[in-house]
Amino acid sequence: MAGPSQRLTNRTMAFVLAGGRGSRLHELTDRRAKPAVFFGGKTRIVDFALSNALNSGIRKMAIATQYKAHSLIRHCQRGWSFFRAERNEYLDVLPASQRTSETDWYKGTADAVFQNIDIVDSYDVDHVVILAGDHIYKMDYEVMVRQHVETGADVTVGCLTVPRMEATAFGVMHIDDQDRITEFLEKPADPPGTPGDPSVALASMGIYVFRWDFLRDLLRRDAEDPDSKHDFGGDLIPDIVANGKAVAHRFEDSCVRHAEDAPAYWRDVGTVDAYWRANIDLTDFAPDLDLWDRNWPIWTYSESVPPAKFIHDEEARRGLAISSMVSGGCIISGTEVRESLLFTGVHTNSYAALRRVVALPDVVVGRSARVTDAVLDRGVQIPEGMVIGEDPDEDAKWFRRTDAGVVLVTQPMLDRRAAG
Repeated sequence: MAGPSQRLTNRTMAFVLAGGRGSRLHELTDRRAKPAVFFGGKTRIVDFALSNALNSGIRKMAIATQYKAHSLIRHCQRGWSFFRAERNEYLDVLPASQRTSETDWYKGTADAVFQNIDIVDSYDVDHVVILAGDHIYKMDYEVMVRQHVETGADVTVGCLTVPRMEATAFGVMHIDDQDRITEFLEKPADPPGTPGDPSVALASMGIYVFRWDFLRDLLRRDAEDPDSKHDFGGDLIPDIVANGKAVAHRFEDSCVRHAEDAPAYWRDVGTVDAYWRANIDLTDFAPDLDLWDRNWPIWTYSESVPPAKFIHDEEARRGLAISSMVSGGCIISGTEVRESLLFTGVHTNSYAALRRVVALPDVVVGRSARVTDAVLDRGVQIPEGMVIGEDPDEDAKWFRRTDAGVVLVTQPMLDRRAAG
């Protein structure tokens, strides 16, 4: 086992599963996979898993893609091309490419790794961290890998501690007093509590640590099983729970906090409401997710754009932003922006007003337009004088309006409205 001064992540690789659409985000994933969806002003969702790996000391990574992967692949090429093979660093993008069959794409999360066994072998690593590429959080994977080694587990499963009845939407771990998983329950109606606190349950984060030689053999056996769906959560983890040693790792033990009293921040931004809320929360005075923490930075592709600009200073035509995040390349021309998050290159025009708006890159807001409680997809052009977010019936007629009242606007929706 590695000594206390030697980082286990030096001989660990991260395998990021980034092939899913994220259908609950609806039109936001019409043109891009969920991990490629924009988040936080300039990053994309996948940047969080990759940055966690990099900050944890992992320098060998692979990203398995499948659904509409072009946007994700281009982002990785532009923002994550600083790995150098001569330093024994690698980041490989692995699109589904029928590597083991002329008919099979990735059939499940485990199959995505199985089809790339030869590539993982070439990395010459001891451990593999399997990661979902579609969650927002900060975590030191070194802590989890070290626990895996010290407990002698066959698999270590990253777990969130959540109120027991909120765990019904997750895979839930039933553990003993040593954190050994005795049962894996998929979306149980009555989740089991933990030995120390029956009011909370341990929900799977979709993060797993394996010794590579163990996982390689397991994947090969699973590939030969005609009854398997070739999925980590559905097949491999339950099998290890029943026949091997599976141990739970609690997220609060390895989450990266910007302050000692900060909460353990983790978000699945898989619905329009959750996505909007997590972005808008960043405009709070002291958000739970600190994107300004230089000790654990979130790496991404940084475009070369000019600074944001605010112009006009007249009554009712004043360029200003209050309790908001405004990215580079934005021009706030005579617009009042409040509690909003504007991505790169957003342009707003005179007499317009934005309140609690998430505007993705290159959005244009016309003169005198008013937008409230909305997500504006990339490149959307809001016509002059349009009002969004004030009349639920009118919003629902043309756009996607959630039960919580958030309006998702895309350019095809606006085009249909203009034609209708």
